Amino acid sequence: MLFLALMSVAQIASPCETGPGVRPSRDLYCIELFPANGISGPHGVVGLLQAPGPFTVSVTAGGTPRVRPVIDLSGLPAPSTYGTYGTFVAWATTPVLDTIIKLGEVRNGRTLLREVALDRYLIIISAERNAAVKERTGRLVLRGESASNRMRPPDFLDFALGTGTGEAPEHHHEPDSLGWTMVPMPPGVPMPPIEHTMRPSVRAYLPPDDPSLPLAKPREVRVLKDRDTLTLEAGMVRRSLAGRSYVMFGFNGQYPGPLLVVKQATVLTVVFRNRLDQPSTVHWHGIRLDNRFDGVPDMTQDPVAPGGTFTYELKFPDAGIYWYHPHVREDLQQDLGLYGNILVRSPRPDAWSPAHREEILMLDDLLVGDDGKLVPWGKEAPTHALMGRFGNVFLANGEPAWRGTAKPGEVIRYYFTNASNTRTFNLSFPGARMKVVGSDLGTFSRESWVESVVIGPAERYVVQVQFTRPGRVALVNRIRAIDHMFGRYFSETDTLGIVTVGGAPASPIRGFTTLRADTVTAREIREAGAGLESLPQRELVLTMQATMPYYADRLMRKDSVFFNPVEWSGTMPGMNWASTARTVRWIVRDPATGKEDMAIDWRFKVGDRIRLRLGNDRTVFHGMQHPVHIHGQRFFVLAVNGVPNDNPVWKDTVLLPAGGTVDLLLELTNPGRWMLHCHIAEHLEAGMMMAFEVSP
Repeated sequence: MLFLALMSVAQIASPCETGPGVRPSRDLYCIELFPANGISGPHGVVGLLQAPGPFTVSVTAGGTPRVRPVIDLSGLPAPSTYGTYGTFVAWATTPVLDTIIKLGEVRNGRTLLREVALDRYLIIISAERNAAVKERTGRLVLRGESASNRMRPPDFLDFALGTGTGEAPEHHHEPDSLGWTMVPMPPGVPMPPIEHTMRPSVRAYLPPDDPSLPLAKPREVRVLKDRDTLTLEAGMVRRSLAGRSYVMFGFNGQYPGPLLVVKQATVLTVVFRNRLDQPSTVHWHGIRLDNRFDGVPDMTQDPVAPGGTFTYELKFPDAGIYWYHPHVREDLQQDLGLYGNILVRSPRPDAWSPAHREEILMLDDLLVGDDGKLVPWGKEAPTHALMGRFGNVFLANGEPAWRGTAKPGEVIRYYFTNASNTRTFNLSFPGARMKVVGSDLGTFSRESWVESVVIGPAERYVVQVQFTRPGRVALVNRIRAIDHMFGRYFSETDTLGIVTVGGAPASPIRGFTTLRADTVTAREIREAGAGLESLPQRELVLTMQATMPYYADRLMRKDSVFFNPVEWSGTMPGMNWASTARTVRWIVRDPATGKEDMAIDWRFKVGDRIRLRLGNDRTVFHGMQHPVHIHGQRFFVLAVNGVPNDNPVWKDTVLLPAGGTVDLLLELTNPGRWMLHCHIAEHLEAGMMMAFEVSP
């Protein structure tokens, strides 16, 4: 990032530093260096900084984590102490030494090193002839290992529990007394037998079948004017996916719901009708609207009973890409298809840099069993409360095989919304050039080239893509998942759609190769951050409690030797499925008072600005990322794990990596009682939420 060039090395904060308040996990983001055999005196620590990029989690296009090491060394003697050497050099290498990366020359004190992109690795310091050496040939002085390198294949667990083949028992299609059949296991990933025996302790729920239900229609684009009225009806529909028929939910008989297109400052009336078999509401995600229309049950309104109606009055003060979804049993209703996008257009003709056209894509995943049927949801309480419900059928705009077209040279502006319950995507168009230009509430301060787009649940990113060569270009999700049983990484690639590039070349477009700085966003954020150091600071810690069966508990405690900053894939399906909101409690805690969740009583006034630090507890039973959503206000990211952000954008949802910290500048402009919660739907339903009051 630019700030690394502008700041002195001594000013760069390291996760290895200690101090008061909530801090990043030293265990995950700090490597202790130890002397090699025969060496005494030197000592060092390596802090793993956030690597450059516009996202709060940095990975390659293939999903490998990216970090920028900063090393603090002391006690190094003259290199000649160890032989005919003139300097010390830092290296990164894999555990089997098949790849070695020169990180740079080092000395006593602090040194910022080059980026590392490896799943698991060693950091070593050697004495070398000079700084120009390209291979390590000198004496090893210090060495340490990444936290991920602590994962090991099982030993006694192999004997005690055995391993499965990844296939469930033959009778797994037979419903048990609560209506459950086995969830699908990841192919090729061995599972302990305990995974095949666990079941949720609540009844299974699927929407009631009705042969007369209409087939869901593709979403309709509704361009609405100021003071228009829209009717939005939640009901059951029939979906046909890959030749199978499913009963699901939809708004206005559509999947996704209607795409609403409005101008900034528009006022809109929405009459919501509930035709489901359960209560519901509509939450207008990210919109700074009147509090009484925020759609939070038992806080801003009563849940709308089956057959009931509720009228929302919406205003749109900010341009950007937004979405709407239920806030009652979000794990179930949203996953069954109740969601839709809202595009709020800016009056500025130059709000975005030029593109030939635009596409608006809602991304999701759906969990289908080996028998081809939907895996049910919990009736009395959500299942998948531990890690969230990962799907195995990927959807773009409700379709498992989305198709797009482009001309050679065409620039398309994509608005991506992650509507999945849990999954964080790492999106790319291999072979096409991409730049990220905006996020939730508008434009970045500065556009930036990206290899991929990391987008957590409920986040939105605006990306401009140029397709240069004729042919087929896939929209892919590429990640590095963890086989928890055997402590190894493996690659997963899923295709969400195909863009066919062909026909006459598009007319040239000016500006794509230029990274524009948006002076409006930059000015707004500069004004909001004025006097930053004197602003009050609050802290929240995201943590959890769980009660699991004995063997599951033992396996999870073994697994806690390392938590991936992002759990990209559901590779503990049985154990996760069996956890419910009755056995897992996700917690938001105020460390200043010890209060938790809805007992937290924060009060502010309109016009207040606060620095808010979110910390993700590494010491929990199972740590994972949390996409944190703040209702009714907007914020921008100040720092990730202490590393300042030099390219802010207005947001309402931020992805907080496991064991990490994110600092926000929260601008409080909208009166009312508002929610803050994790947007992994199962974590929300298992308690991870609080409220705060903003008085006029």
